[in-house]
Amino acid sequence: MFGISPLGWVHTLGSLPAIPLAIYMLARHGRIVPRSVPGALYFISMLIGASTVFLVAHEPVSYGIGAATIMLLLAGYGVGRISRFGRVSTYLETVFLTLTTFLLMVPSVSETLRRVPDGHPLVTDPKSPLLLGALAGLFVMLVVGLTAQMIYLRRHDWRVADPSPGRIAAE
Repeated sequence: MFGISPLGWVHTLGSLPAIPLAIYMLARHGRIVPRSVPGALYFISMLIGASTVFLVAHEPVSYGIGAATIMLLLAGYGVGRISRFGRVSTYLETVFLTLTTFLLMVPSVSETLRRVPDGHPLVTDPKSPLLLGALAGLFVMLVVGLTAQMIYLRRHDWRVADPSPGRIAAE
C-alpha cells in the first residue's frame, strides 16, 4: 500500500505521533516543552523517525534531514540541562525543537502529496507548483511561528510553566 516497505511503515508509524504531540504542545504552551510527558513522547517518536530514515531513504537529502533532525533534537533536549546558558537556554531549546517539527513536516507533506491517493498521487514531479507551494507554506509557518514564540517568551515568565531541568512534569 502506497509503495511503502515494512521498514518504511515502522519509520512512518514511529514518527507519526510526533505531529499531534507537537500540535498539542504548541497550542497549549506555545512551544515544545521537553521536560513534560508529551515532550518525552515527542522525543522518542522523533528519534525513531529520524534514526530510521537512514534505512528507508531513497534520496540523499533525506540523510541530511535525518542527521539535522537528530542533532537539533539532542541539542534541544540537552541545552536546558546546561546551566551556563541561563535564560538563553529556553530560547535555544524553543528554536531547536521548533526546527525539528519543521524538518518532520517537510518530508511528511512531500511524501503524502507524492503517494496519495494510492496509484494516482497529487504530485508526480518534485517541481510541482502544489508541492512547492505547500513547502513554501511550511516555511512561512516556521518563520511566523518562531517569531511568535520568541515574542511570547520575551513577554512571559516561561519558567512558571516549565518544570525544573531533569524532572518530567505530568500533563
